[in-house]
Amino acid sequence: MSDSSTRGRRARGEIEQLPSGSLRVRVYAGIDPVSKRRRYLTETVPAGPVAARHADAVRRRLLDQVRRQHERPPSAPTGGPVDGGPGTTAGAPAPGGTPATVVGAATAAAPTAAVAVGGPAGTRRRSRRRGEPTLTTIAQLADVSAPTVSKVLNGRAGVAAETRSRVESLLREHGYRRPELGTPHASVEVVFYGMQSNLAVLIMQGVQQVAGAHRLAVGFTDARRQVSEGRFWARDLLARRPTGVIAVHLGFTSEQHALLAASAIPLVVLDPTGEPPLHAVPSVATTNWSGGFEAARHVLDLGHRRIGVISGPTERLCAKARLDGARAALEAAGVGLPARWLRFGHWFSFEDGLNLGQELLRQNPAPTAIVCGNDLQALGVYEAARLAGRRIPEDLSVVGFDDIPYTMFCGPPMTSVRQPLTEMAAAATRMVLTLAANESLAQTRVELATTLVVRGSTAVAPPH
Repeated sequence: MSDSSTRGRRARGEIEQLPSGSLRVRVYAGIDPVSKRRRYLTETVPAGPVAARHADAVRRRLLDQVRRQHERPPSAPTGGPVDGGPGTTAGAPAPGGTPATVVGAATAAAPTAAVAVGGPAGTRRRSRRRGEPTLTTIAQLADVSAPTVSKVLNGRAGVAAETRSRVESLLREHGYRRPELGTPHASVEVVFYGMQSNLAVLIMQGVQQVAGAHRLAVGFTDARRQVSEGRFWARDLLARRPTGVIAVHLGFTSEQHALLAASAIPLVVLDPTGEPPLHAVPSVATTNWSGGFEAARHVLDLGHRRIGVISGPTERLCAKARLDGARAALEAAGVGLPARWLRFGHWFSFEDGLNLGQELLRQNPAPTAIVCGNDLQALGVYEAARLAGRRIPEDLSVVGFDDIPYTMFCGPPMTSVRQPLTEMAAAATRMVLTLAANESLAQTRVELATTLVVRGSTAVAPPH
């Protein structure tokens, strides 16, 4: 390529804003001597008030670096082909930024910049096993070009829906895994299905504790909103290519998991709504069954025998476990759980607690204690008791689950089963970073213990 052509391309160095707020600088670096494909120098600048100025300085430095490279005599190339494209070679790091990375044309749309200094892993290659399909193999089976398959893997536009579906199906059917395990964006993405602020804040704190120690940014996605808009949250993540993904209270399909796995984006589930498909997805949960058992046994120990239970939706794994635990405690005490004192919520909501609590309190005789699936339901029962003229705890004892901060501020302060959400999120983050570093997990299913926290909403059963 002529010098004038090279100078023209260099002048189009790009500065792109990433979802995390960081800026990615990309500068054309010439043609790879082995693969004959275009190469780029990329570098990520952390978000901040002077990020734009810093990014422009990085762009000028990278342009100068490319100029000096072209002035030097050619040397032996580094790296090697990946699925028909060149490998990556790290350049000199910039102060406050990620190391510059030379990226081949096959991955130019999603450059594989190394994780920031102190991160768990830079760009790593996973050795391909014998007989494992390549990107070219998938392209031939789908009757498309290799760049089209690359677009699907990177969540990029420009692929017809039918073609995208066919490629995704072949990736899943043949167990394709892209060979590079590193990711270009030094971030961990947390995917919620509906943002319940009382839980989301605690979870994000736990993720930040671990991710921040590795100098990784933390982002979030509300999958419920994306689904309502007809978007596919897993595909959107491919375009951002985070270091790893933590899915919270989220039901997902084997197709979604396979798509992330094919793109080498590790996934860990926090408090899964159901059993992960084929038990292939690592997960972190809490001892929901034991928590439900302790909640019911607490009111039994206080002398209650008319005990109502408001459960969350039993298609949720945690709700079923809590209900099973409470039922086991009641049956062990010879009390049982009559159908008239059991209610199922549509969701873990205040409205569930209010409406179902009113139903239970209209029973004759009515329960003297109600064990709830979570704290929001318990707060709804507080309101139902107020409307019915029942005093807590003199006439009615109430137990929640989660121990969100608000439980200490209601009147009276609520007895609740503490779910260690921050610790669970930290454990999930450690697991996803371990996978991102191409290391094996000691355990793929982790359960942290719950704790019963007794406050003022429970008391000795009133006399009959």
